[in-house]
Amino acid sequence: MPKRSYSSESDEDDDSKVKSRRSEISDVENSLESLILRVGKKSKSSLESNLEGLASVLETDLHSYKGKILKILCHCVVRVPSEMTVYTTLVGLLNASSFNFGAEFVEMASRLLKDCLNAGEFSDALSCVRFLSDLVNCHVVESASLIAMYQSFVSVATSQPDCGRIQSDCYVLAVLSSLPWSGKTLSVTKPAELNNLLTNIETYLGGRDRSFLPMVRVWSTDTPHPQEEHLDCLWAQIRKLQSLQWEETLIVRPYLAFVGNLSEALQHALPPFSPTVNPDHVYPLPRCVYRMFDYADCPSDMPLLPGHHSIERCLLEEQISQIISDHRLERRLCAKALVAHPHYDKLPMNYMIVEVIFGQLLSRESPVYLEVFYGSLLIELCKERPTTIPVILAQTVQLLYERLDTMHITCIDRFATWFAYHLSNFQYRWAWDDWLDCMQPNRDNNSPKLWFVREVLAKCLRLSYYQRVCEFLPETYLMLVPPEPMPDYRYKSENRQVEGGEDDIVGIAESLIMTIKAKGNIQEVVEVLKRCPKPVDEFDEGENLVNSIAIDVFTQTLFFLGAKSISHSFSALAKFHTVFRALAETEESQILMLKSIYDLWKNHHMMLILLVDKLVKSQIVTCRSVANWLFSNDMSGDFTRMYVWEIMNSTLKKMNKHVLRLQTELDAVEEKLGKTAMVDAPSDIQAEAEALQERLEQAQAEQKNLFLIVFQRFIMVLGSQSMSKEDDPDGNTESWFRVVTERLQELFLVYNQQIVRYTSTLENLLFTSDIDSHILTVFYQYKALRS
Repeated sequence: MPKRSYSSESDEDDDSKVKSRRSEISDVENSLESLILRVGKKSKSSLESNLEGLASVLETDLHSYKGKILKILCHCVVRVPSEMTVYTTLVGLLNASSFNFGAEFVEMASRLLKDCLNAGEFSDALSCVRFLSDLVNCHVVESASLIAMYQSFVSVATSQPDCGRIQSDCYVLAVLSSLPWSGKTLSVTKPAELNNLLTNIETYLGGRDRSFLPMVRVWSTDTPHPQEEHLDCLWAQIRKLQSLQWEETLIVRPYLAFVGNLSEALQHALPPFSPTVNPDHVYPLPRCVYRMFDYADCPSDMPLLPGHHSIERCLLEEQISQIISDHRLERRLCAKALVAHPHYDKLPMNYMIVEVIFGQLLSRESPVYLEVFYGSLLIELCKERPTTIPVILAQTVQLLYERLDTMHITCIDRFATWFAYHLSNFQYRWAWDDWLDCMQPNRDNNSPKLWFVREVLAKCLRLSYYQRVCEFLPETYLMLVPPEPMPDYRYKSENRQVEGGEDDIVGIAESLIMTIKAKGNIQEVVEVLKRCPKPVDEFDEGENLVNSIAIDVFTQTLFFLGAKSISHSFSALAKFHTVFRALAETEESQILMLKSIYDLWKNHHMMLILLVDKLVKSQIVTCRSVANWLFSNDMSGDFTRMYVWEIMNSTLKKMNKHVLRLQTELDAVEEKLGKTAMVDAPSDIQAEAEALQERLEQAQAEQKNLFLIVFQRFIMVLGSQSMSKEDDPDGNTESWFRVVTERLQELFLVYNQQIVRYTSTLENLLFTSDIDSHILTVFYQYKALRS
């Protein structure tokens, strides 16, 4: 017994020592991680002093914590790209003292690059390429092996016949975007190889198909600023940098302070690299470089804005974008970080910041982040710099307004939404008299400036109230104020045409109101609706509840009763969900229901958007029915209005999310099945996988049909208007045709990842050679974009 007791006490002591040792190791590792992550932050000591001190600390811990240090540094490669040169210098100092550490890091960083490319994480892969490139300057990586990696990337674009353009562009972009860091060293150590590399890139870019450019341009003209495709612009910037002997002024290069130590270090060869192309990966699409300002737009007492083909312009845009990405979850910190940029007082950074923010907001594909984020960020910037940013924003708004005639309709949408939001935060103060030209007599309803002002006021109405909008506008603009957002109820007492009897529809509606207010049950409501007469063209046998009058009476009456708020309307819909489902059994009845809601709320766009969205979520109406309703003759008068396309995009996104959710669930179940492959899989998991597979296939079929319907209706409406353009001397049809064509481009671009699966079907069934050439051109632009 005493022996067992002694043994027990010894075990407890051993466990205590083990736990204590683990705790000590964990504390040391956490301390190392904190030191490494904070080395590039501002402090009282210089950056070079901090790096030297940290390198000496890490050298003493390499034998015990080498694995942890390697992992932390590789984490910094992709997670702290803004401080890349700081960590390349640190790796260089550690390599100078430990050749084996340098070899292990190069191998781990190369493996990280391969993993990122294999996983389709191209942004992280780009960070890895730049990091490995900068290691040449720190005498860690051999110049010859870096050139070999570059050549392997370019060979994907020039030598692999199965590689598409967007895949090739990604690899060429990785090389070009890293040359500002490595170009100078390579021009000294491997000048012939570098020139050969640049020649190969020039050959690739010279034969590149650019027919997709109209699909990604913000403006249809190059006046006053040229709209260059990103890769072409970067190539021009690299060429100019080369002509300047690879000298630039923005990259922080702390390793220059340690040239003596680093030059004595042994270098490592990068492992052989054979990049591959995976057709299942989502590669970044081409884009145009957004330009809004040049040196003439900045005050004369400011430093000059870098030119369009200056590498400093490119580097500044990337640095600003990286700051926004790092702080996107906290707008206040983001604004503070932007105005704390190291070159804030040396360059017209306020103009650059505003240009980058609007470049992301007005991106043709989709904004990088939520639109409201950019609005709130600009407000925070106005608070940080109240004497400069508001003035630049006013200048920006005026510049964009003057260029509205050539701006794409998608970008006008976002511009109008942001401007209304911005006005709502600054008491709606604006020099409206400067925009009186939007109401010139010769302007049609789809004139960009008139359309923009009308949509801004409609958005302001959502963010305020009707009387407030009337108060802040000059009298000359009152004709553009939207109608007061009140319901237009069809079955008011004054609209009664027949008193009593079967044809007294107003009386039936009043009975329905009384039944609902008396908290009648669903059966009582149904009995009231059965009294509705059927139109003469409907010959349903028996007491079929579904008829157009019953649908209209029920829909209008119920939502009229819920008109007090959105919550009231949603509650009414939830309570009578079964009645809605019974009334909306067919696609025709669903379209009638949507038409009834539109007739009731045509003056309240926000309510209309939310109710249609709720009907789709509640599975009362299908996405297909919504699309057909939006293209119907009943909506032709509002077809170019912004809220119509908000509904369209919301509907398409819902369908895409539904398919994606089912695909994710199926992948999770199949992963479970894969783990049980060595033994018999449980029958319930197998059954679940089969059921999910069936649901996914059905959802994908619905998604395909939805896109086919949308594009078919586009072809029909554009085709009919194309024939009438010649008979329209005022140009109204032409402006309508331009707006709708740009909406077609918008759908192709925003939903390109979903549409690509159906490209061959679209080409064979819809976009054939016999349709209007303008419509066919849009489809060819989309195909070139995805090639």
